[in-house]
Amino acid sequence: MRETTVLRAALSAALLLTVTTAGLTEAAADGTSHASPVTGAATVTHRAPASDGLLTAMRRDFGLTRAQAAARLAAETTARRTERTAKRAAGDSYGGSWFDSASGRLVVALTRTDARKAVEAAGARVTLVRHSERQLDATMKRLDALHAPAGVAGWHVDVKTNTVTVDVVAPHKDDNDVRSFVARAREAGPVTVDRTNHIPRTLAAGTVGGDPYYTGNVRCSIGFSVYGGFVTAGHCAQPGAAVNGWDHTYIGNFQGSSFPDNDYAWVNVGSGWWTVPVVLGWGTVSDQLVRGSAEAPVGASICRSGSTSHWHCGTVLAKNETVNYSQGAVHEMTKTNVCAEPGDSGGSFISGDQAQGVTSGGWGNCTGGGETWYQPINEILNRFGLRLHTA
Repeated sequence: MRETTVLRAALSAALLLTVTTAGLTEAAADGTSHASPVTGAATVTHRAPASDGLLTAMRRDFGLTRAQAAARLAAETTARRTERTAKRAAGDSYGGSWFDSASGRLVVALTRTDARKAVEAAGARVTLVRHSERQLDATMKRLDALHAPAGVAGWHVDVKTNTVTVDVVAPHKDDNDVRSFVARAREAGPVTVDRTNHIPRTLAAGTVGGDPYYTGNVRCSIGFSVYGGFVTAGHCAQPGAAVNGWDHTYIGNFQGSSFPDNDYAWVNVGSGWWTVPVVLGWGTVSDQLVRGSAEAPVGASICRSGSTSHWHCGTVLAKNETVNYSQGAVHEMTKTNVCAEPGDSGGSFISGDQAQGVTSGGWGNCTGGGETWYQPINEILNRFGLRLHTA
């Protein structure tokens, strides 16, 4: 799978040049390619919803035809735009929103009816709920201030049930410390309790042959290129740690890193390396260009790329979830039913051509299935003052 650096650069340069000058989004390129950005190109005015590779992955993981996958991506793009307008129209009665794949529309929860017409005019379907997003977020903050025992897997705002859901590890549901935490959680606001048989873990791995980067004896995955470097998971290394690439040559160092509480980091790129606005397919699918970071709603399709399990797709299950790893709680995560495996940590979550976040952890694997969490990309960019490298 490994070509020379010159060939890798040529392939990615060809991909970018084809897209920016001809207005195409689909171009063949090897999944291991890296290249510097092409500048001074004409503005793209017509864009397909995704590359062949992304559509292929969605067909595989969702059981869709190519036309159905493309139609879903188009509907989700509309939903992202609708969500921004509808949220403004809803004001303080906004209770959250999600993408309904059956109807292809965004559903917006409202606590009052006075904003209904304006929200429906934005293109959303309305459902009435008891609690506003502000109230649910306040409940999350109260829970985040509590110390959670190991028998609690995490908690998140569930927009569909209009509550904060606490996930308790089933074998520990009757532990005294778990029962005490649940009792305090119920006092914090609208809380429901769910059971899980799975304990979340981070997805870093010991040294193995492959890519994309190594720090010490740990292998993790690149998330997204930013100007000056790339973002990844914070649990992969501490600030100052040296980073080597897929060929074990020096890339740069961790410039900032946070874990737990958060799970994000950024690495500077130098020593002959450069950045490119591409998510790699690693030979499983073709590369996917990154054109922005518009946040996908709950219910939207999403795909993940990592150095161990490559491309897999699923849906966004929840946002603003606190995940209670053994190392400590991580806040404001997004939950998906996309599988992942050790070594995928830090890798890319993308919806269409929009960057979503970097892989943090999960449970299960890509043989039997599982769930994963990612740290949202816009939070990382804002925290470190970074600018996403886009095509």
